[in-house]
Amino acid sequence: MSRSGYVDDYDQEDALAHGRWRGAVKSALEGRRGQAMLKELVEALDAMEDKRLYPGSFATADGEFCALGVLGTKRGTKMDDLLDEYKDCDPEKVAHRFGIARAMAAEIMYLNDEHMFYCWEWVDVEICGPMRPWHPDWGMHTRSVRVPRDNHPRERWERMRAWAVQNLKEQPNGR
Repeated sequence: MSRSGYVDDYDQEDALAHGRWRGAVKSALEGRRGQAMLKELVEALDAMEDKRLYPGSFATADGEFCALGVLGTKRGTKMDDLLDEYKDCDPEKVAHRFGIARAMAAEIMYLNDEHMFYCWEWVDVEICGPMRPWHPDWGMHTRSVRVPRDNHPRERWERMRAWAVQNLKEQPNGR
């Protein structure tokens, strides 16, 4: 489970469930409340001094925000009770707090947290010192290791802003 409530196991008995869900998301985004919230989200993202978004929580003491956390902070919305101790939350409760449909709240949390691209990169490191004398390490003093990308929070901000602007019916002027 995740903060968004999305799961990978689709109900095999209801083949149309996924299509109905995507329709609910589309309807929520195109509705009056959804459009007003998207416009306010773009304004809140543009007003950020440090244009970086982070996954897993609405806001932290260190000043890290997710997309909904930025909007909630701008509005003065109480968000500290939305996550439980496992970093999960009820999308229905989040939707009610932000005044949007459950499908839209879940979609925004999913896009911010889980819809990842290139958040890790592979780098080759050289290992100094003795190596194990058997296969697969014999004679190999370099390894490829996975490390987080330094600019991923910035890319997450750019992706979320682009998504919000793309779903607006009236495009804002400039940036």
